[in-house]
Amino acid sequence: MRARGLWALLAALRAGWCLLPQTGYLHPDEFFQSPEVMAGDILNLQVYYPWEFLSSSPCRTVVFPLMTSGITYWVIKSLQQLGICSSCINSYTLLVSPRLLFTIFSFILDYSVYRLAPSWDADPWKALVLLAGSYVTLVFYTRTFTNTLEGLLFALLMVLVSSRKSNGSSAEPTSSPLIGIITTAGFFNRPTFLAFALMPLLYWAGLIVDSQKSIKTVINHFLKLVLCACFTAIVFITADTFYFTSMGLDNLYSIKKSSLFDVIGHLNEKMVVTPFNFLSYNLNPHNLALHGSHPRVTHLAVNGIMLFGILHILAICAGLKMLKKCIHQLIRVKSYCHGSSGLSVHSEGNPMLLLFYFVPLAFLSLFSHQEPRFLIPLILPLVLFSASQNRAGKWKHIILVFNVLGALLFGSLHQGGLIPCLFHLERLVHSPESSNHPRHYSLLFAHTYMPPRSLLNIKKRDTHVEVIDMAGSEEETLCQVVGQQANNFTCNDCHVFVVLPGTVRATITKCGVSFKNETLIFPHLSMEDPPQVHLLFHGNWRSQLGLYILQVDRDQQSL
Repeated sequence: MRARGLWALLAALRAGWCLLPQTGYLHPDEFFQSPEVMAGDILNLQVYYPWEFLSSSPCRTVVFPLMTSGITYWVIKSLQQLGICSSCINSYTLLVSPRLLFTIFSFILDYSVYRLAPSWDADPWKALVLLAGSYVTLVFYTRTFTNTLEGLLFALLMVLVSSRKSNGSSAEPTSSPLIGIITTAGFFNRPTFLAFALMPLLYWAGLIVDSQKSIKTVINHFLKLVLCACFTAIVFITADTFYFTSMGLDNLYSIKKSSLFDVIGHLNEKMVVTPFNFLSYNLNPHNLALHGSHPRVTHLAVNGIMLFGILHILAICAGLKMLKKCIHQLIRVKSYCHGSSGLSVHSEGNPMLLLFYFVPLAFLSLFSHQEPRFLIPLILPLVLFSASQNRAGKWKHIILVFNVLGALLFGSLHQGGLIPCLFHLERLVHSPESSNHPRHYSLLFAHTYMPPRSLLNIKKRDTHVEVIDMAGSEEETLCQVVGQQANNFTCNDCHVFVVLPGTVRATITKCGVSFKNETLIFPHLSMEDPPQVHLLFHGNWRSQLGLYILQVDRDQQSL
């Protein structure tokens, strides 16, 4: 009963924190792989389209963005058009509505854990508390990442392949079509899904073969899987082809009178298969190096610990013990040829869960670009393994402290000033003063993550707001651009704002530009420009952990 109440409290925290909202900014992909694109397509807002969604280089399917951010934006647009909500479209709803949908979807994880825990000798409610209390669930699974969808599809796949294992009974498998659909959908969402799906599919195939005496029945199961996978692929390819190319119903009508070979040739020329483009790009080491290269052991030695803490270490220790026992059995196989054919690893738990965890991790480690979020789907097998035999029980205090710190760091501190900054600027550019007297705003961002322009809620037809992303520009380049904006006297009623972390605040003072307004947004932690530790213990510590919005004094510049 206590575990149930704790899970309910953590579930409420997950939903409530999403609505507050969370201010931490994990990675640009949480905006630029779904909400930013859909805000431009559906709400007709000024946005920045990432290269993956350009027709010249389509590497991301549009199906999932349409089904998630697209639906939420269509809903708030419809509410505003119907007059139900006069100002439904604003920076808050643009941020929170897609996140809220993902937060609702995140409970698929909870359902999966509840369903799977008894099959893997784990207490369902203790496993649910371990899942819901993880900062990975609280933060990453409430964000609009393709990795989040990957984790949810992985969870559904594990439920489907384990559906036959209930209290040791062997039921007739009926999930072949769904397995084919989910595997293909996961592949189109992120081709790396195949690394996660490998062990569940092998596990399912083994159960199918072991439980069926007729080869005809076995073939029937696999045939259903393949046919549903092909149908799902056709749906995704069709949707992506219509989105990324000029092909439409008119084009199809114009070629229907052509010969069959001409039609096939035309479709083949226009066809867009985004996973293949994704793989073609990411299998090139030069392309991966552009996004950052890491040692092959980064996932195992760094990212796993960063995400899961002691649970990852416990899994490694159990895996090493299992491997050691396996080696001992292989060495002694001649002496014990009549012994057990299976691995005697009951003291360390079911080895299959460890394979579900480490096999995907090993495949992802083959690539040189390794980010922590790539591993978030692994939370499900890790929680099930850690909850079995109550492994995590004696480490509960360490787990609690670890997840509280992780939630604060990534949910609030990390780049935490940028979202409130965009909220502030959105109110500024839409203020009554700006509406009555049209003004031009130049918003210059330096040493921050890429700002999602959609949160400014500016229509494409409006040209009075200009966003300049300077990324991590050097001092000379930054001062040159700021000076050009400050001395642009061709614009009579122009307002120039510079947004940058407090850790590089001193840089802007060297540019010879005066400022008349200064707003500090707290907290904001930039790991690219980290605070100086000794300054954190002085009076200006808030400056080191803040984000500045500086308004250039153009009147002073004109003197």
